[in-house]
Parts: sequence; structure tokens; C-alpha cells
Amino acid sequence: MQKEQLIAKFQELYGEGGEIRTYFAPGRVNLIGEHIDYSQGFVLPFAIDLYTSVAIRKRNDGIVRIASSQRNQHFETFEVSKIKPGYGNGWVKYPLGVLWALGISEGVDIFIDGKVPSGAGLSSSAALECSIAFVLNELFSLGKTLKELALLTQKAENDYVGVPCGIMDQSISLMGKSGFALLIDCGDLSTTLVPLDLTRADLQLLIIDTGVHHALVDGGYAERRASCESAAAKIGVASMRQLSAALLENNQKNLTDSEFMRARHAVTEIARVLETVTKLRESDYLAVGKILNESHRSLRDDYTVSCPESDLVVNTANANGALGARMVGGGFGGSVIALIDRAETGKISIAIEQAFANADYKPPRFFTSLPSDGASLIN
Repeated sequence: MQKEQLIAKFQELYGEGGEIRTYFAPGRVNLIGEHIDYSQGFVLPFAIDLYTSVAIRKRNDGIVRIASSQRNQHFETFEVSKIKPGYGNGWVKYPLGVLWALGISEGVDIFIDGKVPSGAGLSSSAALECSIAFVLNELFSLGKTLKELALLTQKAENDYVGVPCGIMDQSISLMGKSGFALLIDCGDLSTTLVPLDLTRADLQLLIIDTGVHHALVDGGYAERRASCESAAAKIGVASMRQLSAALLENNQKNLTDSEFMRARHAVTEIARVLETVTKLRESDYLAVGKILNESHRSLRDDYTVSCPESDLVVNTANANGALGARMVGGGFGGSVIALIDRAETGKISIAIEQAFANADYKPPRFFTSLPSDGASLIN
């Protein structure tokens, strides 16, 4: 939604008057490094050109009103003095959580237009959180850095919404840069831009939404994070980041089968991220494709967060010429990425559609995106 349209919708709902601020924040694709951000590992996401836009205006009565173009544009009303974990239900807990985490004590009107598909593994929640955090930081002159905003929006999702997510999604939504992936050290949040020029190599990253929409609050995500933390505690390391493959093997007898498998994924996935950075700098995309396949096998077999639809996409894409493919996001559905020759986009897409039809799955959706900029003012 363009700025003029966003403001017009805002005024239609809330009336005219006052200064209206408009900002956006994007979703993301994580090229490599899944389920290791909460283990202080390395991740390599990039921001995509699907955004959540938000318009916000101050109020002087301590009331918060929240509406979304995707929710019939009816606003819900809250008292800012009551905002704390447990207040509010459903999707509004995300914006309420950001208000709480940033310590906002004044009323606001909020209108949201989200274009990042919900449940598709493209981090619609972080796009929502970061768009609101970014504009609140400007509106109330909070002076927070992007790193601080990433930590605060993670806190909102962890402690208010109840999803024990890591820091990756919020970081890339705020810090993304066009033409680059962002290597994030989730231990200290230091970042390194890594060129990702697929166009020059005549390649494309095809994003396939399986249509199986996951919910990270259902316990599956939390169970896997808890397994990694338990394994680290038993071995005597602070996190998976400090765990080597040899040390893990030596301690296998001290772990449950589940803990060992989860830890093995984390250790090998951290290594895959760093190898991918090396191969990207060498423009060795054949090697990158192989690493994507290895990541998917690890997520499927050791972390057990794939699903039949995601596996079908990966297998079909590879059978039809993809360099590599893997599930992305929290898992249990969502999206798959496939690194492909640009000329093969139609062929691979049709093959996946046909495979879904043969399996009686609902049709998948396809997106493509180049690395894009993070949160910013809507011009």
C-alpha cells in the first residue's frame, strides 16, 4: 500500500488531524542457518520485498486503538496503562507486546497493512513487530539503535506473545540491505554484509509457500529449543555455539536420543552457514546448492521440523534441475526456497504444482525476491 493510500485508510478509520507517521519493515528469507539463532549461532538471512506497512498517530487520552487492513479494518481498543503480558488476545498481542517492550505510556492510533504471508515461514510476525517498533522509536524520540530495537522486539515476542524465538528475524527486518545477505553472529549481534548477486549469475531464489501454515506457539518450537539447552547444560557448554562435533560425539551417552539429534543439527548447521559465506564470496553457487540440500536433510531427520509438503517441494525442485532446496522458517509447514537457474523458473514451478495436484495437496504459492532494504520511512 502506497503512503497516500495508507494515510487515507488511516483517516477513514480514525478521522483526520494530528501528525501521522508511516514506516515499513520487511519479511525475510533465511538462506542458511535454521534453528540456531537461539543457540548463539550464525545465520545468513536477507530481507525480502514483501513488507508490513504501518501508520501511527499520537493520542492524548491513554487509549491505544489498533486496526489492520487484513482484519476488516475494525479497530480494537486498549488502555495503555493496562498493557502487560496477558493483556489482549490473538494477533494484537504482537503490537501490544512492542508497546510494552518499548515502555510506551501514551496513547496511539495504529493502522497496519501486512503483505508478508502469515504462517509461510517468511517472518510476518517480525515484520509487524519491527515496523511498529521503528515508527514508535521515531515518534517518541526514544533514541534506540537498530540492535536495541531488535532485542526489544524479540523480548515482545518471547515474553508477551509467548514464542521463544531467537534474534534473527527481528535483526534482518531492521538491518537488511539491498543486494546483500546479512551474516549475523547471534552471540553478540555483530553483522557482516555478504554480497548476494544472484542476477549476475543468472540465478534466482524461488520461494514456495506450501500452504501448510504453522503456529510456533503450539509447543513444537519450544520443545526443540529446550532440547538444545538441555544438551548444552549436560555437556557443560553455554550454548550450541561452543559445542564441537567431536565433543558432541564424546558426550552422546549422556544425552537422550532427541537431545543428541537436535544438538547434531545445531553443530552442523552452524558450520554450514560459515561454509556458505565462503562459497558465496567465491561465487560457487553449485556448492551453495549442495549445502542447502544438506541443511534440509538435517532439519528433516535430526530436527524433525519438516513436513510431507516441504519434502515434496525439495525433492521435486531438485529432480527438475534446482541447484539445491530446503525448508525455511520455524518448520511444520511454511515455505521452501530453491536455488535455480532463472530460465528454469517456469519448468520447476509447473513441476511442483503438478506434484502437489497428484498428492491432493492444495496448490502452492510462488514468490521471488532479491535482497532488499530493512525497516524504513515510507516515502
